[in-house]
Amino acid sequence: MEIQALKQQDDRYVLNAGILRAYDIRGIVGETLYEADAFHIGRAFGTFVRRKTGTARPRIGLGFDGRLSSPALKEALKTGLLSSGVEVVQIGRGPSPMLYFSVFHLKLDAGVMVTGSHNPPTHNGFKFMVGRKSFFGEEIQTLGRMIQARDYDDAEGLASEEDVSEAYITRLLSALEVDKAKKTLKVAWDAGNGAAGEMMARLCQQLPGEHIILNAKIDGTFPVHHPDPTVPKNLAQLIETVREQVCDFGVAFDGDGDRIGAVDGQGRIIWGDQLLCFFAEDVLRSHPGTPVIADVKASQVLFDHVVQAGGEPLMWKTGHSLIKSKMGETGAKLAGEMSGHIFFADRNDGYDDGLYAAVRLLNIAAQSADSITARMDALPSTCNTPEVRVECPDERKFDVPEEVKARLDAEGIGYNDVDGLRVNLPEGWWLLRASNTQPALVVRCEAASEDGLEHLKAHVTVQLKQSGVEEVF
Repeated sequence: MEIQALKQQDDRYVLNAGILRAYDIRGIVGETLYEADAFHIGRAFGTFVRRKTGTARPRIGLGFDGRLSSPALKEALKTGLLSSGVEVVQIGRGPSPMLYFSVFHLKLDAGVMVTGSHNPPTHNGFKFMVGRKSFFGEEIQTLGRMIQARDYDDAEGLASEEDVSEAYITRLLSALEVDKAKKTLKVAWDAGNGAAGEMMARLCQQLPGEHIILNAKIDGTFPVHHPDPTVPKNLAQLIETVREQVCDFGVAFDGDGDRIGAVDGQGRIIWGDQLLCFFAEDVLRSHPGTPVIADVKASQVLFDHVVQAGGEPLMWKTGHSLIKSKMGETGAKLAGEMSGHIFFADRNDGYDDGLYAAVRLLNIAAQSADSITARMDALPSTCNTPEVRVECPDERKFDVPEEVKARLDAEGIGYNDVDGLRVNLPEGWWLLRASNTQPALVVRCEAASEDGLEHLKAHVTVQLKQSGVEEVF
């Protein structure tokens, strides 16, 4: 749509505040998120960046993923950005980390990615950077207030294009230390038809060893399986391929390529905290004594492993923007989440990039006499649940953990409340926290034995039932 036509709708436009999330802006296309939203978000964000930087025409990178709705939303967003007087540097279609990379590589003032991440095909949204930092939380609420007040700068912008794909591939390849490799590997790669597919295929053409490519064609209908590698059923094809083709390991990526999933040579899922164990050993050899950050959902095995590897473990809040901010505060060279967001500030710029993490994993495996499978075998075994999401309305999900906390205080039970509640019992621990992206509570338990795990599951179930939440496990 033309700028003037969109501006003429100003009086009738109303923002659905529910799309303003903790880490990004996200909604259901045609129900809660429309092109008009993208236009107004662009106007507000461009204005914010102009005022924040004090620059008349700051340069803002713009990328988009492979969802069917992304091209139209991208165009409306670009129109809004241009109407605020900024230069829009169009990066094109690809993974979110390529947009993040472009902000550093081109020395841009900000960046916006049009992406629905790992959510269903009907969802979409926007992720932001200002300078070299994430833009989230109260800053996103500020955009909402600017939109409601129509507090926009009105100036003529400029559109340009930059192809950073080759430079991005070069950055990914820089994670390899070919001269230290002791062996070549056979690896399976699954993009799930998400935005990382084309870059994944181009990357694998330049990697040593043998590489089996799955679902590299970008297709916003996600015809084979949904691109969320934290859900075991979405890894079924990768697991089958690794076993049938006798691969050393396999990797998978979410819809916008900022998260990694992995399986070992036996097809066992390597969860985010287990990957962090491998990465921590590698990073701490170069940066001994530095912090390694993981979210509250991570296994105690990881925190113990970081200590053994000579690092300082730091448990922090879940959320890629929150983790990145904490890295900046602490000078950590490595951080990660159970969800597969892995952040390297060692030989990279500290943003989450599934493809980069995959190359780092390949590098570790190629340099070691031990296989990834052997490394998995060497980790202490625990009994745990996957991350369980329990439906809970947005208006209740933050109240429930507070109610549980009050009861735990009355019973004298210890917990860590850096993000929700991580409750410590003799058998192990259980976690309860509100999801920042869905109307849900997140529950996870870990124990040393199956009996202990059942006790933990029963304990958290009783607590939730007292707050009116049923059917947890």
